Amino acid sequence: MNRWAEKRYHSLDYDLKNTFGEKVYKIVLNGGMTCPNRDGSIGQNGCIFCSSKGSGDFADDAGATISEQLAAGKQALEKKRPVHSYIAYFQAFTNTYAPVVYLEKLYREAIRDPQVKILSIATRPDCLGEDVLALLGRMNQIKPVWIELGLQTIHPKTASYIRRGYELPVFDEAVRNLRDLGITVIVHTILCLPGESSEDMLETLDYLNQMNIQGIKLQLLHVLKDTALAAEFIKQPFYIPDMMEYIQLLGICIARLDPRITIHRLTGDGPEDLLIAPLWTSNKRTVLNTLHRYLKEQDIWQGKEYYD
Repeated sequence: MNRWAEKRYHSLDYDLKNTFGEKVYKIVLNGGMTCPNRDGSIGQNGCIFCSSKGSGDFADDAGATISEQLAAGKQALEKKRPVHSYIAYFQAFTNTYAPVVYLEKLYREAIRDPQVKILSIATRPDCLGEDVLALLGRMNQIKPVWIELGLQTIHPKTASYIRRGYELPVFDEAVRNLRDLGITVIVHTILCLPGESSEDMLETLDYLNQMNIQGIKLQLLHVLKDTALAAEFIKQPFYIPDMMEYIQLLGICIARLDPRITIHRLTGDGPEDLLIAPLWTSNKRTVLNTLHRYLKEQDIWQGKEYYD
């Protein structure tokens, strides 16, 4: 039997505790970047679901230095529990979309902190030129580098609808280049995008099962205020699953997913002041507890339906 049958899925928490011997907490950082899908290089309005903070809704003010942001993040976390190890997570907008000299300054400032164990960088596959890759390779020699790539879907029609701004071969090349440098690759997907069936979503997972990726984020589509998606939803609401429908879908996805891939996220939780739908995701503990109970009751584990 697969070793995830008892644990049910290959979680990030398991990996981090296994590697570092303790829980490792993420501090979200803002490097003051923009995005080619906003500055006119590709587009001006960003992806259809993207808020004004460019998926960095939990990031700090870009006016603070990286050291100041790390200190503030530590202080907030340590009020709740003793913490010794952190992930420096550059989340807001596209975090390789700047001159290499500037990027190197930010990255080095983050990894200089002895409590920072991992440098995690969210970016786009089309923002990984040779100079950026060389920099990431150098950083990876100092501390582990994780690159998070926003794929969302493999289907061209949906990619066009969400205004992703690049084609699938660009993603493929980015993954190959990063893995050649020994860099961990984590892929963002969005479940329940308008117009996609369950089979469409599973085709995206099957595709990623064949790629050399190490992590995945399964994000339920969120409708946030002041986004193009919100304007569409208000005008003509589209299907968004209730909690049990989504948990059943997650069960299918988990069973289909290669058990070697670490699951970094299973739903997502948008800021309550921005979230329009689905509102039930704001109670993350209830969602996860219900999911864990469902997986056990249905005897589902990661890789149960995966065939290499």
